[in-house]
Amino acid sequence: MTALGRLRFPVGRGLGRRYPELPHPYRNEFQRDRDRIIHSHAFRRMENKTQVFPAGISDHFRNRLTHTIEVSQVARTVASALDLDEDLTEALSLGHDIGHPPFAHAGEEELDRQMRRFGERFDHNLHALRIVESFEHRYASFPGLNLTFEVREGIAKHSHDFETGESPALDEYLPGLRPPLEAQLIDLADEIAYNTADLDDAYSAGMFEISDVRNAVSEFDKRYEAAEVQFPGATGRERFQEVVRGLVDELVSGLVQGTLQAAADAGVNNPDDVRQCPRRLACFMLSSHATNRQLKQFLHHFVYFSEPLAEERRRSAGMLAELFEFYLANPGKLPENYVESLAVTPTHRVVCDYIAGMTDGFLLRCFQQVLSARY
Repeated sequence: MTALGRLRFPVGRGLGRRYPELPHPYRNEFQRDRDRIIHSHAFRRMENKTQVFPAGISDHFRNRLTHTIEVSQVARTVASALDLDEDLTEALSLGHDIGHPPFAHAGEEELDRQMRRFGERFDHNLHALRIVESFEHRYASFPGLNLTFEVREGIAKHSHDFETGESPALDEYLPGLRPPLEAQLIDLADEIAYNTADLDDAYSAGMFEISDVRNAVSEFDKRYEAAEVQFPGATGRERFQEVVRGLVDELVSGLVQGTLQAAADAGVNNPDDVRQCPRRLACFMLSSHATNRQLKQFLHHFVYFSEPLAEERRRSAGMLAELFEFYLANPGKLPENYVESLAVTPTHRVVCDYIAGMTDGFLLRCFQQVLSARY
């Protein structure tokens, strides 16, 4: 099997920006998108947003920003191996999580619960689109970041495809069609990054023993047994690191080979064929898919739904809910620019947008201020 250069999305065939701009003399359009995302406020805020473990436990655990950098590294590696557009892949990787609210998935679930009361939803992908299209104010000529259509489409579709009318806010992003192959890689690169990183961080946090993961993940067990033979004088931690690094390589290689095979089986010959294909082409080989699934199952049991993290989720969700109620009852306490938005946007949506943009630390400070004002 050969690389997939024929399926690379050609930057010159992009659908352009919402507001036309002159080309840059030495950066292509996807490189400019990457740079705009990196320089955005939303990108920097990820430094103080929880990935899995809240701040204060350790300075070494991943946050939302370092996780994003790891996703970008994985995705660029896969794109390079497949001869796809690395700049488009990188821009999509760096922007894939900028719509996440504070406190990780607990925060997203709580904001969604609050919005359901008003017949609406909160989805971090949709919120990311609103950030890049409206909320960032860095240019005099247009609102938002004015990213290319393909990067905005990839933000909307990196996790799943949708049909016409399924989500009216996304109907401009070619519903019913697959995104470019570069965008299809992002969700699986995300899984590789967080499954292996969360395993690493959780082991550092003492949430399981090596024997636990050996019993649950067959590829880990095989690699750990090999590490014991290869590194007889190493510590358990050092062997663990060797195995985790090997798992990253196993999953990345499985994604490259699985995608190559899927493209060959589908008979696609160009980026248009990728769009018209009835299913996504980015996928793992069967063996790598099994390893990825076992890692997920192990992490759900030993980490994500463990009592220490469950208690933290309840606490953070409770603070977010109370802050939501406070601003809903006191919209005049919102910052001036959000108060101005109330003239054209429902209060619950303005409150949701404000809280979704907070970092963990800023939400905690706001919560403390609200408590002191009320009591």
